[in-house]
Amino acid sequence: MNQNGRSQSACVVGGGFTGLSAAWELIKAGIPVTLIESEDYLGGLAAGFVSSGSPIERFYHHWFTSDQHILKLVDELGLSDRLVAHNSNTGMYFAQSMFRLSRPADLLRFKPLPLADRFRLGLMVPRARSIRDWRSLESITAREWLLRMAGPNVYRVVWEPLLRGKFGDAADDVSAVWLWNKLCLRGGSRGKGGAEVLLYFSGGFATLIEALRRELEARGVQIATGCAAQGIEMSNGQATAVITSNGRIECGEVVITTALPIAADLLDGIIPSSEIAALRRIRYLANVCLVLELERSLSELYWINVNDPSFPFVGVIEHTNFEPSAAYGNRHIVYLSKYLPGSHPAYELSSSGYLEYALPHLKRMFPDFHEDAILDYHVWKAPYAQPVVERNYSSLVPNTRTSVRNVYLASMAQIYPEDRGTNYAVRGGRHVADAVKADRRVTAHYSQRAALA
Repeated sequence: MNQNGRSQSACVVGGGFTGLSAAWELIKAGIPVTLIESEDYLGGLAAGFVSSGSPIERFYHHWFTSDQHILKLVDELGLSDRLVAHNSNTGMYFAQSMFRLSRPADLLRFKPLPLADRFRLGLMVPRARSIRDWRSLESITAREWLLRMAGPNVYRVVWEPLLRGKFGDAADDVSAVWLWNKLCLRGGSRGKGGAEVLLYFSGGFATLIEALRRELEARGVQIATGCAAQGIEMSNGQATAVITSNGRIECGEVVITTALPIAADLLDGIIPSSEIAALRRIRYLANVCLVLELERSLSELYWINVNDPSFPFVGVIEHTNFEPSAAYGNRHIVYLSKYLPGSHPAYELSSSGYLEYALPHLKRMFPDFHEDAILDYHVWKAPYAQPVVERNYSSLVPNTRTSVRNVYLASMAQIYPEDRGTNYAVRGGRHVADAVKADRRVTAHYSQRAALA
């Protein structure tokens, strides 16, 4: 306890990469940490399951070569030798046809667009990367920017189906900044031949999460899974404890790394109603991810964008065209991912119901595919998978510091102008830990001055 009777421990709510990274930075600074997670596992959207004896992510994951924050964490854990690099073989399904789009030369063979529009599409990445100040794009939508950058043909064939497939009715609200960041990120992860180079953690992300957990606990971090935050106890305008499903945890700070609607529920009645309204203002899309374990491959491509919004998935990601199938008992692992409102009827389907819902569309894409090739399948759901990044989103992003001086927020909706991902989750964890450390130094300074007065 400190001189004010407050615990010296920080309580981190949420065990995804943001929470784990915040705990890592705090414990390295000598600040005791208790981390709680409502699920019985750590990792959040990067959590895994076991396939044929090998761990694999519930939702598809990879890293870009420019993802410096997660790569630094891997290095600090002494695990950089587990990083593997692969060229990304990508394609597009459009008008009932498959097109490879892995290298710049593939654009020249992309027949759905006239030759001039193929060049316009190819120039989008360098043109996007030439924009240094994303604020110049804040007031316009992705649609407006794309039409201006590449014209109506490119928008109709390439971008509109992807935006509508991912964001649905919110597609016309999406900010140009969101797409600009996507183009810059992919453009910065290409090898000498122009192919996109992606990274993976050998053994799966769950292996990394477990290694981080072991290191945190070895340094004294108290980690409790299956422990849901239910309320915050206050005294003299400050948080003094977190009330959980497992009991009361005294703390000096509360760091909330959950999705903002969950944070709003936890803070309702503690921070002003205007602040709660701001947390609830940001919209989210849910995700349903169908993971298939197949006896044979669907194609030679790793990532296929599905440019047909009528499909119940926006992407077909064949993980074992990235990592070898030998790592999964020679099974071929395929992700079918769909973003949708949490109120969508498809989100409420059972696992078998969702498989039945998706299979006819998969057969349209791959006429030789037959469901007898399915050895096993899994359906994972995430209610807050994708914040809807609107125009002027910077005005909506909540501050890291709340109006309660020792309560902090760090969520995937706050990493703007970047989009969600483990790399920026790590950065967000470090950022909130820096805020806690800075505020502790200020408090210690004034306490010392008061003691000397």
